[in-house]
Amino acid sequence: MKNDGLKQMWKAFSLLSGLGIYLIVFVLICLYLGSLIDDFFELDGKGKLFGIISGFPLAFYSIYRQLKNGNFF
Repeated sequence: MKNDGLKQMWKAFSLLSGLGIYLIVFVLICLYLGSLIDDFFELDGKGKLFGIISGFPLAFYSIYRQLKNGNFF
């Protein structure tokens, strides 16, 4: 019985840490794309800011959709 609680704890830990890593990677990809747009159009940092601002909602929506469908782990 004690072992079941430990398994659930590790499962929750792996799910939450995976979500955090997914969020960071998604936002970094959007930041990189914003940096490319910034360099191409010479926007003085506005492309990077756009990448960060658009990355968070897109990452949260993607995580929500995957958790809703049960596809994350």
